[in-house]
Amino acid sequence: MNNNYKREDFANTNEVRWCPGCGDYAILMALQKMLPDLGLPPEQHVFISGIGCAGRLPYYMNTYGFHTIHGRATAVATGLKALREDLCVWIITGDGDALSIGGNHLIHILRRNVNVNILLFNNQVYGLTKGQFSPTSQKGQVTKTSPKGVANEPVNPLTLALAAGASFVARAVDKDPVHLATILKKAQEHQGCSFVEIYQDCNIFNHGAFDEFALKSNRAENTVILEEGQPLLFGTQKENALHLREEQFTSVSAEEKGIYHHNPSDFVAAIRLAALSFPAYPVPLGVYYQKTRDFFALPEEVKKALPDLPELFRAKATWQQS
Repeated sequence: MNNNYKREDFANTNEVRWCPGCGDYAILMALQKMLPDLGLPPEQHVFISGIGCAGRLPYYMNTYGFHTIHGRATAVATGLKALREDLCVWIITGDGDALSIGGNHLIHILRRNVNVNILLFNNQVYGLTKGQFSPTSQKGQVTKTSPKGVANEPVNPLTLALAAGASFVARAVDKDPVHLATILKKAQEHQGCSFVEIYQDCNIFNHGAFDEFALKSNRAENTVILEEGQPLLFGTQKENALHLREEQFTSVSAEEKGIYHHNPSDFVAAIRLAALSFPAYPVPLGVYYQKTRDFFALPEEVKKALPDLPELFRAKATWQQS
């Protein structure tokens, strides 16, 4: 492990081709600033993306990378990690790429607990193809393909990940890069499949979608930072708290006795937190859930599965055919 790496070691000279002001810039910068803290050389990291604006990110990293086809970054990452367990694998995907055509692959990589990091850039719209509604577009949202408003309820990426068996689930916003970098580091340090939803502003087709809680001026009032063992406080003076009562979160005074303290190993609490909707509740940011369990290791599974031919021949379920 080398602690002398710098951000420049993970950046290359390629021109970054996102729209000026895109939230992807902040995510890219947070990644490049965080990676030196891991102490791993650039050649030990691999960034694998699907289709969408987020899919460009591997081109801007001085690491190995794959730009794959629509929805299949998770499949390629599973194959790579199966044979190269030593590599640090990052999946870069968007709400359309991961939750529409890639939805089935996403569910099963989480279920198998493949030891990779999934970063879902959620801007609640298809940006690369010019503004159609996506699986996370809000009901009633007006887009190029929903001029009268989206008719359906959106997919909740966090509840989906939890239901699929994810062992690490977190959320961050592009407008708080310091907190984002902290979450990314925790995701990589987790042994198993890490799933991080990042609210990311598409300033062309869905500008300001998260401003009510993501902007620094609004963050204290409208977000809750999840820290293990700490109360879920919010408000400009931290005067309010979320309290878990009868398996439901309610807003109470921070002075109330016995208020809930965050426990990321509590699955029920994680589900309840992930289901909270803004503006009725503040938006929780941080690690919702983390559990240590066996992760996918193909070489070990293959060794276990190698048949003993003589033993098979001596098995009870055999017969002779005349």
